Amino acid sequence: MTTQRIANEEAVLSGRSKRGREGRAQPGVPKRSPLERIKYVAINVFLLFHLLVIICWSVPFNTPLMSSCRNLIRPYVLWAGLFQSWDMFAPVPKRANTYIEATLVYRDGTTKTWTFPRMEQMGLLERIPKERYRKFAESLQADELDELLPDAARHIARRNSTPANPVKTVILIQNASFMVPRPDGGYGAEPWQSHVLLGYGVRPEDLQ
Repeated sequence: MTTQRIANEEAVLSGRSKRGREGRAQPGVPKRSPLERIKYVAINVFLLFHLLVIICWSVPFNTPLMSSCRNLIRPYVLWAGLFQSWDMFAPVPKRANTYIEATLVYRDGTTKTWTFPRMEQMGLLERIPKERYRKFAESLQADELDELLPDAARHIARRNSTPANPVKTVILIQNASFMVPRPDGGYGAEPWQSHVLLGYGVRPEDLQ
């Protein structure tokens, strides 16, 4: 009798223990809601897409396949301001700080100096949306892109003219400070130098 009772008690205890284990939540990754899953997938697709775009645009290979890929993504890269070339880093990194300013001569004879937004004079939040101005100003200084200079002059004239006193002349000036080697092996900045890129006479139709 005693043996039978002990066996019954063990069976009961075993059943309770089993039910207790089954009733407890099992550790693991919490389930995501459908909206969270969609957000997770969208963020990863966004990151992967931009990683591939930047790699495709920046790698220094000019194979037919890479050229086709760049032509495909070019509209988006230019719109988003993600364009960058490998020659920023190699084989010869840029060795000059530069910026462009314009001297404006008005109809009444007064003058004004206008400068493209300069990133080093802005805070981080202001700099991010205006970074493309730095890239545009760098392009204006390239000899092979001289045809952009008249358009830039017309744009500056429209931004700074009033009906009563329009801009009559725009003089685009490049300012540059070159980095040169020092005796101690480092680099130092030379004094700023100015160079006239374009003198443009503004016509009435340019201000339309």
